[in-house]
Amino acid sequence: MQGRVLPLGVALAVGHPLGAGAGAADGPLHRPATVAPADRCLTWRSRGRDTLRVPESTAAARPGPTSPADPDRQLTTQGRERKQQLVDCAAQLFTERGFAETRIKDIVDAAGVAKGLFYWYFENKEALFAEVAADIRLRLRKHQASAIDPEADPLRQIRQGAQASVQFMAENAHFFSLLEVETGAVTEASRRKGTAQHISDVRTIILRGQDAGVIVDEEPDLLALAVVGTVGYHSHHHRTGRTNVGIEDLSRFVARSVVKVLAADDAAAAAALAE
Repeated sequence: MQGRVLPLGVALAVGHPLGAGAGAADGPLHRPATVAPADRCLTWRSRGRDTLRVPESTAAARPGPTSPADPDRQLTTQGRERKQQLVDCAAQLFTERGFAETRIKDIVDAAGVAKGLFYWYFENKEALFAEVAADIRLRLRKHQASAIDPEADPLRQIRQGAQASVQFMAENAHFFSLLEVETGAVTEASRRKGTAQHISDVRTIILRGQDAGVIVDEEPDLLALAVVGTVGYHSHHHRTGRTNVGIEDLSRFVARSVVKVLAADDAAAAAALAE
């Protein structure tokens, strides 16, 4: 099942030249000007706010990418909860203040834990940010997996994945905006990692579609970039308030556009677009 997941949106959010990062400078980032009180991110996830929705358990299940902790060490239930608390609060503060302006002290104060506990799970703030970015990529893949029919032909899977990606990126707009406007080694690494994963997975599905005769016989890498560009630019314009089209209509439009670009012929397009 995992091999069929189409991570269309990851590279859009993580800065491919044809993705959501492109043109970010000419669109506003809607980030609250006020800072969060110390107890805010202990409950923010339950408030239904339009902000990053960090997964409930995936971040807590694995150590930070550069954590000094033994990667094979098993965390207790309390340890997983504490680590997740740090990830939740960091995600909230990063989206509100930006990466550079968020201090480790701010994160531990918001989480209500000692600073020393932070270093039990993460080597530094960069490691924590990398884990937050990895979580959003994983959550996107899970969202796509729930939307993609594993029995459908590859072109239809691309349509389903594109539509799900646009919707997911709109629901998590604050974090994707953060990746667009932030600069530096840590955010660049996150963008590059997401781009590489995205291109590889989309290309795999395109190759299957070409073998099946439903996707046009063109260079797979260029076709994958076409998917990235279509989903990315439309998501970016929606995120920066430059289109009034509702997200449901926009996601359907993007999915149709991608199918029409990739389809080998009218019959393949019609089959992929049939409800």
